[in-house]
Amino acid sequence: MESTVRAFLSHLKIEKGLSPNTVLAYGRDLAKFSRFASRHARSLASISRDDIVDFLGSLYRQKLDSRSVARHLVTLRNFFRFALREGARKDDPTLNLESPRLRKSLPGFLRLEEVDRLLTLPDSATPLGLRDKAMLELLYSTGLRVSELVNLRVGDLELKMGCVRCIGKGNKERLIPVGRKAIAAVESYLTSARPQLLRTRRIAGPVAPFLFLNRSGGKISRVGVWKILSAYGRRAGLRGRLAPHKLRHSFATHLLERGADLRSVQLMLGHADISTTQIYTHVIEERLKHVYKAHHPRA
Repeated sequence: MESTVRAFLSHLKIEKGLSPNTVLAYGRDLAKFSRFASRHARSLASISRDDIVDFLGSLYRQKLDSRSVARHLVTLRNFFRFALREGARKDDPTLNLESPRLRKSLPGFLRLEEVDRLLTLPDSATPLGLRDKAMLELLYSTGLRVSELVNLRVGDLELKMGCVRCIGKGNKERLIPVGRKAIAAVESYLTSARPQLLRTRRIAGPVAPFLFLNRSGGKISRVGVWKILSAYGRRAGLRGRLAPHKLRHSFATHLLERGADLRSVQLMLGHADISTTQIYTHVIEERLKHVYKAHHPRA
């Protein structure tokens, strides 16, 4: 099975053009399934539909939620379709398997006053504070994914035009408008903080073209951004852990609350399918209820 898994992951990376993080996620799911198959002495050719069902059942017993189990099933479906095309299987054991029923869960987001409180926390008198301020403002202003943020290059900024260019999932490029406060924060960082961070570089070679740098003058990592946001979230007294996606959800929610249409939000978020954006329709429904109550004579 291992050689087919490697070929499948290579196919996802090279032919499908999926992001490294997505390929890693597929790899983790398949590693878990490979261990399950090995424990039950199943080869790739001998795995049956019942084995798939047993594997999914084992995930539930490990207390995984239905969304995680459904993701594993999607991974296996794609893998076995690939194995069938490549001749490693004569059939697809995932065929006609029903996906777990998912409970619709609304993404967590911040209230406006929480965003305001958060954005006042970075110390603009220090290079790292200016960097953190620019990152927070840009995340909230654009709805960027954390992987998109850390891969931004200085040349991706079109500040005079008021937009930023980024490469999203599937290597798809998109332009996103940037608010004036985020532009001001990024300009301050570029003028005053980034040059200072570059002077602390401990690695020889060409200067990193990436926009956001760590305290050593190199490219900031996804984990680094998570830690920074988590620390500011605690200082702000926010409910639950502050993750980059919470700012992304706040961006989408606040736009829709103020009348943005779902299609525009889809384009800015970089969702390939509008059904992914429709999780935010709770915002539209709440606004319609408010309009109805405010204007209908018998509301």
